Amino acid sequence: QVQLVESGGGLVQAGGSLRLSCAASGRTFSSYAMGWFRQAPGEEREFVVGIRGSDGVTLYADSVKGRFTISRDNFKNTVYLQMNSLKPEDTAVYYCAARSGGFITPLYSTYNHWGQGTQVTVSS
Repeated sequence: QVQLVESGGGLVQAGGSLRLSCAASGRTFSSYAMGWFRQAPGEEREFVVGIRGSDGVTLYADSVKGRFTISRDNFKNTVYLQMNSLKPEDTAVYYCAARSGGFITPLYSTYNHWGQGTQVTVSS
Protein backbone atom coordinates (compact mmCIF):
# COMPACT_ATOMS: atom_id res chain seq x y z
CA GLN A 1 0.00 0.00 0.00
CA VAL A 2 1.22 3.49 -0.86
CA GLN A 3 0.34 6.58 1.11
CA LEU A 4 0.87 10.00 -0.43
CA VAL A 5 1.20 13.35 1.32
CA GLU A 6 1.35 16.60 -0.65
CA SER A 7 2.81 19.88 0.53
CA GLY A 8 3.86 23.23 -0.87
CA GLY A 9 0.57 24.77 -1.94
CA GLY A 10 -0.33 28.35 -1.19
CA LEU A 11 -1.27 31.75 -2.52
CA VAL A 12 0.86 33.37 -5.19
CA GLN A 13 0.50 36.24 -7.61
CA ALA A 14 0.19 35.67 -11.33
CA GLY A 15 3.63 35.13 -12.83
CA GLY A 16 4.97 33.65 -9.63
CA SER A 17 6.21 30.18 -8.78
CA LEU A 18 5.43 27.37 -6.38
CA ARG A 19 6.97 23.98 -5.79
CA LEU A 20 4.76 21.11 -4.72
CA SER A 21 6.11 17.98 -3.09
CA CYS A 22 4.54 14.57 -2.69
CA ALA A 23 6.09 12.19 -0.19
CA ALA A 24 5.25 8.52 -0.60
CA SER A 25 5.47 5.66 1.85
CA GLY A 26 6.43 2.16 0.82
CA ARG A 27 9.50 0.38 -0.45
CA THR A 28 8.57 0.07 -4.13
CA PHE A 29 8.19 3.73 -5.01
CA SER A 30 10.34 3.44 -8.12
CA SER A 31 7.94 0.91 -9.61
CA TYR A 32 5.06 3.39 -9.60
CA ALA A 33 4.23 5.95 -12.22
CA MET A 34 3.38 9.21 -10.49
CA GLY A 35 1.01 11.89 -11.61
CA TRP A 36 -0.26 15.29 -10.64
CA PHE A 37 -3.90 16.15 -11.19
CA ARG A 38 -5.86 19.26 -10.33
CA GLN A 39 -9.46 20.10 -9.70
CA ALA A 40 -11.00 23.55 -9.70
CA PRO A 41 -14.40 24.22 -8.08
CA GLY A 42 -17.19 22.89 -10.27
CA GLU A 43 -14.75 21.27 -12.66
CA GLU A 44 -13.67 17.70 -13.28
CA ARG A 45 -10.32 16.49 -12.09
CA GLU A 46 -7.80 16.99 -14.86
CA PHE A 47 -4.41 15.53 -15.62
CA VAL A 48 -1.47 17.90 -15.28
CA VAL A 49 1.65 15.79 -15.67
CA GLY A 50 2.99 12.30 -15.09
CA ILE A 51 6.38 10.67 -14.73
CA ARG A 52 7.35 7.07 -15.23
CA GLY A 53 9.06 5.24 -12.41
CA SER A 54 11.79 3.37 -14.21
CA ASP A 55 13.31 6.00 -16.44
CA GLY A 56 11.71 9.34 -15.67
CA VAL A 57 9.84 9.69 -18.95
CA THR A 58 7.27 12.44 -18.62
CA LEU A 59 3.92 13.43 -20.11
CA TYR A 60 2.54 16.96 -19.79
CA ALA A 61 -0.86 18.46 -20.42
CA ASP A 62 -0.68 21.11 -23.14
CA SER A 63 -1.90 23.76 -20.72
CA VAL A 64 1.23 23.50 -18.56
CA LYS A 65 3.96 22.64 -21.05
CA GLY A 66 6.91 24.97 -20.74
CA ARG A 67 5.74 26.25 -17.34
CA PHE A 68 5.58 23.20 -15.08
CA THR A 69 8.28 20.61 -14.48
CA ILE A 70 7.87 17.26 -12.76
CA SER A 71 10.73 15.38 -11.19
CA ARG A 72 11.17 12.51 -8.77
CA ASP A 73 13.75 11.32 -6.30
CA ASN A 74 13.38 7.57 -5.86
CA PHE A 75 15.81 7.57 -2.92
CA LYS A 76 13.62 10.04 -1.05
CA ASN A 77 10.34 8.53 -2.29
CA THR A 78 9.30 11.99 -3.38
CA VAL A 79 7.91 13.56 -6.53
CA TYR A 80 8.03 17.29 -7.17
CA LEU A 81 6.08 19.72 -9.29
CA GLN A 82 7.82 23.00 -10.05
CA MET A 83 5.26 25.50 -11.28
CA ASN A 84 6.48 28.70 -12.92
CA SER A 85 4.69 31.55 -14.69
CA LEU A 86 1.54 30.72 -12.80
CA LYS A 87 -1.79 31.97 -14.11
CA PRO A 88 -5.11 32.52 -12.33
CA GLU A 89 -6.51 29.58 -14.30
CA ASP A 90 -4.00 27.32 -12.54
CA THR A 91 -5.96 27.82 -9.33
CA ALA A 92 -7.13 24.42 -8.10
CA VAL A 93 -6.58 21.71 -5.56
CA TYR A 94 -3.58 19.72 -6.74
CA TYR A 95 -3.48 15.99 -6.11
CA CYS A 96 -0.59 13.59 -6.26
CA ALA A 97 -1.40 10.11 -7.54
CA ALA A 98 0.39 6.81 -8.01
CA ARG A 99 -0.35 3.90 -10.29
CA SER A 100 1.24 0.49 -10.23
CA GLY A 101 2.61 -0.91 -13.45
CA GLY A 102 4.82 2.04 -14.23
CA PHE A 103 3.07 3.44 -17.29
CA ILE A 104 1.82 7.01 -17.38
CA THR A 105 -1.77 7.67 -18.34
CA PRO A 106 -3.81 10.88 -18.19
CA LEU A 107 -6.87 9.00 -16.90
CA TYR A 108 -7.46 9.52 -13.19
CA SER A 109 -9.40 6.25 -12.96
CA THR A 110 -6.20 4.31 -13.65
CA TYR A 111 -4.39 5.63 -10.59
CA ASN A 112 -4.58 3.45 -7.49
CA HIS A 113 -3.45 5.82 -4.76
CA TRP A 114 -4.18 9.47 -4.05
CA GLY A 115 -3.01 12.15 -1.68
CA GLN A 116 -5.33 14.47 0.18
CA GLY A 117 -4.62 17.44 -2.09
CA THR A 118 -3.05 20.83 -1.61
CA GLN A 119 -4.64 24.15 -2.55
CA VAL A 120 -2.92 26.41 -5.08
CA THR A 121 -4.40 29.85 -5.53
CA VAL A 122 -3.07 32.29 -8.13
CA SER A 123 -4.25 35.87 -7.81
CA SER A 124 -4.44 38.23 -10.76
